Amino acid sequence: MVTSRLSTRRIARIADVPAVEWDALVGDDDPFVEHAFLHGLEVSGSVGRGTGWLPTHVLAMEGRDVVGALPLYEKDDSWGEFIFDFQWARAAQAARIRYYPKLTSMVPFTPATGRRFLVREGVDRAAVVHALVEGALEAVRERKASSLHLLYLDDDERSLALSHGGFAARLSLQFHWTNAGYRDFDHFLESFRSSARKQVKRERRIVAESGAVVRAIPGPELTDKQWNALEVFYRLNVARHGSFAYLRPPFFQHLRAHHASRVLGVIAEQDGEPIAGSFNFEKGKHLYGRYWGTTVEQDMLHFECCYYQLIAHAIARGQTRFEAGAQGHHKLKRGLVPSDVHSLHFMADPRLRAAVEVFCEEEAAYMRHEMDAVMGESPFKRGDSE
Repeated sequence: MVTSRLSTRRIARIADVPAVEWDALVGDDDPFVEHAFLHGLEVSGSVGRGTGWLPTHVLAMEGRDVVGALPLYEKDDSWGEFIFDFQWARAAQAARIRYYPKLTSMVPFTPATGRRFLVREGVDRAAVVHALVEGALEAVRERKASSLHLLYLDDDERSLALSHGGFAARLSLQFHWTNAGYRDFDHFLESFRSSARKQVKRERRIVAESGAVVRAIPGPELTDKQWNALEVFYRLNVARHGSFAYLRPPFFQHLRAHHASRVLGVIAEQDGEPIAGSFNFEKGKHLYGRYWGTTVEQDMLHFECCYYQLIAHAIARGQTRFEAGAQGHHKLKRGLVPSDVHSLHFMADPRLRAAVEVFCEEEAAYMRHEMDAVMGESPFKRGDSE
């Protein structure tokens, strides 16, 4: 496909683009769309044939130069996305419309806001986004897919893709932390009402008095024992919730060898032995919480490993944003507030398209009401009140 001087092509593996060329398209704050992370998913078998995530990435080309990319996957189910469309699939089935395969652009199993349209600096961004959308829609037609889903978009690319036309805009909810210029964790807590501040201090004190030592440790500094423990914690937590371990063991090995500089481990140790922890990622001004697990039953460890240590780390590093993953109203009391999550959805069948548009409009009205209601439970001071 050709748009002006740009053309597009699709690749079945990210290794077809040299890492230096791919990473020249990536922005400053997203560790998940870097070549090493996406390549690790592929070479470890975490994505690929038989996993429900078949790579079919779209490249925008200017001559022989790669100037843009859209990570894209053909899916025969809706698992691992966390913006759920199971209702749409059932409605399509009832109307005798085939819903799978569909095409989805996101980082697999990673419900984090970031760039989907990767564009080289100095190139006309709008033109490249347009070309990549056209390339993805061409893939919809060629693969006889029902739909194209662009998930966890930032505001800028949401607007650019919407201008293309044909998409239904969906609004979802997550809880994010934003740095308001805090000097340290205590300064952050000063913004809480007295009762909420006391609760956080109590939760942290319980962990401290348990004898557990909790530290945030950059990936390259993690020991063999700590690194292995983080993978064990991930699999224990997946099993505890009756879920599926999407990430296969070679993925963690690949991360340590090729992407450790983006990893931040939070490790809780008792007598020198890891008992709980969280596996997190950071780049530039952004920090992302991802995987958690524990070998002991102590609820406050979850809050310490997944929120408090990470907020303190973000403040110390001058990071501006911390995303702690999908769902979880309990995050609100720890200082993470409701935040918009945007996605766009193109349905090839006009009947399904009309139904999804109505669904998204009605859902958005509900989500706005829900956000307003949830913010009423915020721990932050209201005006001059404590």
